[in-house]
Amino acid sequence: MLVECGDTSVLVTATRSGGREGIDFLPLMCDYEERLYAAGRIPGSFFRREARPPERAILTCRLIDRPMRPLFPSWMRDDIQIVATCLSLDERVPPDVLAVTGASLATLLARIPFQGPMAAVRVGLLGDDFVLNPSFREIERSELDLVVAGTPEGVIMVEAGANQLPEQDVIEAIDFGYEAIGELIKAQQNLLKELGIEQVFPEPQVIDATLPNFLEQECAGGIGEVLMQFSQTKPERDEKLDAIKAGVKEKISALADDDAVKLAVSSNGKALANSFKSLTKKLMRAQIVKDGKRVDGRNLDEVRPISAAAGVLPKRVHGSALFQRGLTQVLSCATLGTPSDAQELDDLNPSTEKHYLHHYNFPPYSTGETKPMRSPGRREVGHGALAERAILPVLPSKESFPYVLRVVSECLSSNGSTSMGSVCGSTLALMDAGVPLKAPVSGAAMGLIKEGDEVRILTDIQGIEDFLGDMDFKVAGTEKGITALQMDMKVTGLNVKTIAEAIQQARPARLHILEKMLEAIDKPRDTMSPHAPRLLSFRIDPELIGTVIGPGGRTIKGITERTNTKIDIEDGGIVTIASHDGAAAEEAQRIIEGLTRRISEGEVFSGAVTRVIPIGAFVEILPGKEGMIHISQLSESRVEKVEDVVNVGDPVTVRVREIDNRGRINLTLRGVPQSEEAPVPVPV
Repeated sequence: MLVECGDTSVLVTATRSGGREGIDFLPLMCDYEERLYAAGRIPGSFFRREARPPERAILTCRLIDRPMRPLFPSWMRDDIQIVATCLSLDERVPPDVLAVTGASLATLLARIPFQGPMAAVRVGLLGDDFVLNPSFREIERSELDLVVAGTPEGVIMVEAGANQLPEQDVIEAIDFGYEAIGELIKAQQNLLKELGIEQVFPEPQVIDATLPNFLEQECAGGIGEVLMQFSQTKPERDEKLDAIKAGVKEKISALADDDAVKLAVSSNGKALANSFKSLTKKLMRAQIVKDGKRVDGRNLDEVRPISAAAGVLPKRVHGSALFQRGLTQVLSCATLGTPSDAQELDDLNPSTEKHYLHHYNFPPYSTGETKPMRSPGRREVGHGALAERAILPVLPSKESFPYVLRVVSECLSSNGSTSMGSVCGSTLALMDAGVPLKAPVSGAAMGLIKEGDEVRILTDIQGIEDFLGDMDFKVAGTEKGITALQMDMKVTGLNVKTIAEAIQQARPARLHILEKMLEAIDKPRDTMSPHAPRLLSFRIDPELIGTVIGPGGRTIKGITERTNTKIDIEDGGIVTIASHDGAAAEEAQRIIEGLTRRISEGEVFSGAVTRVIPIGAFVEILPGKEGMIHISQLSESRVEKVEDVVNVGDPVTVRVREIDNRGRINLTLRGVPQSEEAPVPVPV
């Protein structure tokens, strides 16, 4: 089906094929394809063809997947693929939310069992007013960029970046967006009715209770005892649960061959593991709902023990920090680069460069697993983008701090919320690198257990609570307010009131974590690593950029070779000079300012003779800028030979006699008092 708004058109398709034998999960694939012809552009790659999806496309894939996945029946094992392709782009209408809503309708039209309809909208904040589905340009000016997806039952996904907004403003924005979602859901229902298509509602799967009942009888007590041993570590708990599972497996093996329990296990190799996990989930959730106690003994609103350290690596690394919360441990490393290190983007988004990059790595050893190391997957890209979005609002302006920044978060150990751990570690690493952040950022992951009408919100969830719970809600921000949100649900919708409680409950947790972080480093360091580049930034007249670059780039190349610096010039005239030697950077700045300075007739300069020709001498009056003294202007009296008055290297004080129509500077010595000192060409 084709979803259109303005001139933005997105083709969304949904395909279902037969299930694969032996799998115990829903093999859902959500893809978002960008075609640069949609914006009238040709790809910039060597092959001039779209290749690997850009990061923003991967994030859109996740944006589609996250609200769609929980709406399929839990028993479904068929291969389902949703493909959204942007065919035309109107810069007033971002295509991502259209793709999310289109995924719902395409699935319904394909008659795939689905607990929809579902729809998504974007909400911005311009001034004091919320704006529904703002344009790209409005998003850039907005204090909020929030995408909310929902079903008739409630909100099912939230993704947001904000400029330190108070919690109440974000809650009102979610409520504002959900109201609009209702209209999109009605539109889908009306379209199905017009087309005469009946929605296929999921049929509850008939579950053979033989094995679950056997496990309930044989090991529910043992599992419950293990879950109530609050002082044990995660490895100890996992070891005890594995021992219980091994014991019940032996009991099943000892049963008669025709026993119903043994037949259920032998007919499905994963039946025992799945049933054991379901029982553990049931008991853990009951313990939280009835007793208000979690598997590690914490109260529902309690944060795990925290430790943090800054500057943990040698200063070859410009900034580093280690953040640990419970068993989750993240090492973040910050690198300061020059403007030429900015990432060039070749996608449909109007923005063409990124000056802050956050990369997140999740190696298998962080969870005690062994598997091949591959390039970053969608999860790594998504978590990196979330941490990037959380930090962006507190970065210094480009004018005051012209560095390109990259932070890499290495997950050393994982037991829940490594993405928020990377936010905390990255804040510390940036401050260790001397980046003048507007405010430090911390983050916490919230969870939820919903049993009927009973709802329990959990602060700082660990792995088992994420895995067996109903919500993963990440909240990052400063003391002033929220900078990023990401909420994923495993139920088919949640009311705004419950989401508001989770957001409000996250604030004291964030502030507690922030307090512990600031014990490691409470402000950005006054000095940067000696191995970080030093940048000088200043502005020149954009019309004179060509003068600095010179024919074929010879002038700027000569300056960089002479001063051993790296020079970047933006179209707007901002010049950035990078060097490990401050004096060299200042010399390059003097040369460029000399090249671009407007010189007027009558000005007096001190300089040195650089060349002598039969008809006169050339003097460098400013770094990189020369003028000529004609032989007739060397003295009040007649001069037979230029060398009779000046030679190469001689210091002279000259006055600008005229600037001809070709921009050539003509100088004179007549009537200009001479100084014995010589040297650097400077205005007198």
